[in-house]
Amino acid sequence: MLRTREITGVYDMRVYTDMGDYFGDVEEVILTTNKIFGWRIKATRSSFLTKVLGGAKGVIVPHQLVKAIGDVMIINKSAIPSHEEKEEKD
Repeated sequence: MLRTREITGVYDMRVYTDMGDYFGDVEEVILTTNKIFGWRIKATRSSFLTKVLGGAKGVIVPHQLVKAIGDVMIINKSAIPSHEEKEEKD
């Protein structure tokens, strides 16, 4: 049976990678023509995202990288920004 959930119930939900690392918290959903395009994840003090991004406030994770949503959101590890991409931009 397919379980549905209201989008408002997902706000401030903790986000983890499929490797078990705490990634951040859901800040907003991005919708396009009644479909979920992605999720804006905010970096929190104790999150892995803060360590990788430094001063940035968060990232947008495409919905295709979300593996599961329940009590927490599980995302694919490929959503993690790599240090190499950051260095190339600088």
